[in-house]
Amino acid sequence: MNKLVTVFIIIVISGIAASNIIEKDEQYMESENNISIIKENDNGLTYKNISAKEAKERIDSEKGIILLDVRTPAEYAESHIPESVLLPLDTLNRDVTNVITDKNAVIFIYCRSGRRSITAAEILISLGYTNVYNLGGINSWPFETIK
Repeated sequence: MNKLVTVFIIIVISGIAASNIIEKDEQYMESENNISIIKENDNGLTYKNISAKEAKERIDSEKGIILLDVRTPAEYAESHIPESVLLPLDTLNRDVTNVITDKNAVIFIYCRSGRRSITAAEILISLGYTNVYNLGGINSWPFETIK
């Protein structure tokens, strides 16, 4: 009887371990696609992470993408991605609906390192924007910037 219980416990533990490995593989595959869902609000709206490479490809091939820089005016003046719109994080909640009126517009948000862009993405989702992407920080942007 003890051997049967031991075998059962081993089978259960093996199943749990295999399940965790499969889950990690799925997360890895998702990140390999450069886009992953990060945050879902009460209405089921999400924002996604997007790599610099994927963002650049989409910017070059699609019209109407809004590049939203949520840094300070001084940081923006120092360097920014071409054709980006400055809307500092501290005024975003108040001003975004006047600047970006289409809540279905594709929006790529960036800041310096990626912290403020996450906060900005959460704010936009909470306001009902539906196509929000966290590009992260300009520090990781390997393409052209305006200085």
